[in-house]
Amino acid sequence: MYNTIKSYIPLAIFCLLIGCKEEKKNKVEATVPTETVEAPKAVEVDTTVVKEMPEDVSSPEGMVWIPGAVFSQGAVPQDKAAMDHEKPAHKVAVDGFFMDITEVTNDEFQKFVDETGYKTVAEREIDWEEMKKQLPEGTPKPHDSIMQPGSLTFKQAKSSVPNLYDFSQWWSWTIGANWKHPNGPGSSIKGKGNYPVVHIAYEDALAYCEWANRRLPTEAEWERAARGNHLNTIYFWGDEDAKLSDKANTWEGEFPVTNVETDGFGLRAPVKSYPANDFGLYDMAGNVWEWTNDWYNTNYYKELSATYPVAKNPLGADQAYNERDPYAREKVMKGGSFLCNASYCASYRVSSRMATSLDSSLEHLGFRTVATPDMIRNSKK
Repeated sequence: MYNTIKSYIPLAIFCLLIGCKEEKKNKVEATVPTETVEAPKAVEVDTTVVKEMPEDVSSPEGMVWIPGAVFSQGAVPQDKAAMDHEKPAHKVAVDGFFMDITEVTNDEFQKFVDETGYKTVAEREIDWEEMKKQLPEGTPKPHDSIMQPGSLTFKQAKSSVPNLYDFSQWWSWTIGANWKHPNGPGSSIKGKGNYPVVHIAYEDALAYCEWANRRLPTEAEWERAARGNHLNTIYFWGDEDAKLSDKANTWEGEFPVTNVETDGFGLRAPVKSYPANDFGLYDMAGNVWEWTNDWYNTNYYKELSATYPVAKNPLGADQAYNERDPYAREKVMKGGSFLCNASYCASYRVSSRMATSLDSSLEHLGFRTVATPDMIRNSKK
């Protein structure tokens, strides 16, 4: 949440933190010394992976087994929309695991809250002393009228937007917006229990995982699951963008002015509204972004590919680093959302990845969980 408040601190910082960060945009000069990014810690070069589900475990309810594989993570050669931070493609070997068939829904998150009394980041009072630790020294405190619990919500523009780099034109800090009120005060999730829960910060996702005996996927696991049997295509169904309306919930028309809704939805859609991929996973493209457990590091793909012929079960960068915002501590999110449009953010592509600060909560950001066979075994002891 703290980083969402930055939309008032100034606008320039806001533009670096939200949604689709186009790599082709001019870089912002760092105002603090940048640290040398160490190469990822060594992992054994081993292409042997667990493919078949072990006989002594079975798929938990609502999850499916993802067979292990060796594949190229990152942008495929024919993807003309690929950004620099999706390159170069690099070989990874990922063991099999279980993954949620859908994003965590409002009903599932409600059960967690009912049993634990958990309060999300977007619902909590804002601590300025904590917040300013993440900002440049001397940043003035925002007015008290702004320093109230809330989150970022989408606002549709009334006319064409010439500068699609200015994200403030379609995002609004909304006091009272949270997972129970996804569009702000007056909105509700009543009757929407099968919609993906949103306005979830990283801390919120971890709390749910601990309660459910699950964890967040690594970026490599997420991409393995999304690709299914299409290991070298742009989308989880192949390379045909003409099939997008049938396969995913995205923005169709002039963004952010007119959504013609050929795919059936203007904003979020219920889970399972579109066909599943090869493994039976829904919404691996569009609808809402999904947290992963990996630190976002601008240099990670380049360093990983230069260091290892094959990375075995990579856990992501050792530390966060964004060359355009050196103050940020961000995680990778995957999958795109209902706001993704080819004019600025074709992030329904499998290799697409974006950076989001730990405390960000957004109208188009949720999560799904994974589990290893050992996690399932230990839960039965």
